[in-house]
Amino acid sequence: MSLLSTVLGQFDEPQKVQAKGVYPYFRPIESDQDTVVRINGKPVLMFGSNSYLGLTNHPRLKEGAIKAIEKYGTGCAGSRFLNGTLDIHVELEERLARLVGKEEALVYATGFTANSGVIPCLGGREDYLIFDELDHASIVEGKRLSFAKQLKYKHNDMEDLERLLSKCDYDRVKVIAVDGVFSMEGDIANLPVIAEFAKKYNASIYVDEAHSLGVFGKTGAGVCEHFGLVDDVDIIMGTFSKSLGTIGGFVASDKNIINYLKHTSRTLIFSASITPASTGCVLAALDVMAEETWRKDQLWANTYRALDGFKKAGFEVGHNACTPIIPLMIRDNDKTFMLTRILMDDGVFVNPVVSPAVPSQDTMIRYSLMATHTFEQIDESIDKITKAAKELQILP
Repeated sequence: MSLLSTVLGQFDEPQKVQAKGVYPYFRPIESDQDTVVRINGKPVLMFGSNSYLGLTNHPRLKEGAIKAIEKYGTGCAGSRFLNGTLDIHVELEERLARLVGKEEALVYATGFTANSGVIPCLGGREDYLIFDELDHASIVEGKRLSFAKQLKYKHNDMEDLERLLSKCDYDRVKVIAVDGVFSMEGDIANLPVIAEFAKKYNASIYVDEAHSLGVFGKTGAGVCEHFGLVDDVDIIMGTFSKSLGTIGGFVASDKNIINYLKHTSRTLIFSASITPASTGCVLAALDVMAEETWRKDQLWANTYRALDGFKKAGFEVGHNACTPIIPLMIRDNDKTFMLTRILMDDGVFVNPVVSPAVPSQDTMIRYSLMATHTFEQIDESIDKITKAAKELQILP
């Protein structure tokens, strides 16, 4: 056994959870990603998916992927920078730019590589990167690679943000990077105040719309559209792995910024292109999102139904729960694992969020909704979650 294996083998936290019989990760799904999935041959209600519009098995998305494979093959065998740009990549970028109200867009292989590859390009050693303490891990990874001075403000604390901005050199680049909707607790960035501060302190704004694209805004373009602040935000980022039913990511901005990223962003230049299948899938998803507007309306109806049900049951649902991501606060690592296991045995799939991802006193169940959930499915899941929570004395 090598020294490397010996050292890394000392990491045994997963084994401890497995020994208790409550390990909740890497659960193989034997069906498509729908409101009901099949696990170990049994049907399970899916309330752990990010497929907010319920498009992952839509026939038009499948058809778009198949047609793209038939024409372009299974891959591009190179990066966008060299031999890996297809005409449908360019078409998709034009569509995305129009959707979010920017001059140009740039497509990446994943949302993670978009954030981690763009953010390091946005400032030098004398510039500033300012970020919310609960920003997504991909933003955190990008800031780790940045040479800019890095300032972290308390979650959605606008007083703390202004305190940091006031200390920055007015004439240096300052980028405020923030999630539009925060992925764990489902709360929304205070974008109107952030925009005010950006003007006051000569800063730029970078908004990650991963969990708000398809969910917020008149056309589903996200929280920037929702707040009417598209022109105040310099860079809008989004993913295809949530509402749009496949995998990939993009950023959209003005021509100067996109041109710079095209020639400096290492995760674009040194990664293979997004596949033809995913590209065709997203193009179809954009059509469906525009035409089947009932999906967004139903998603919000489902969200209000679930929030009302959990509150009536006595659950603590976080400080500002108001999105299809509903945090059910458990505040105990062991009980969070146990609740997840009991629910899986009872046919309900939810995601546990435990330390070190959050402090042990902030552990939660992350319950997320799709437009295609029925009220009956939501009510059944609430009943089962409530029953299990009472068994574990999470609820009185």
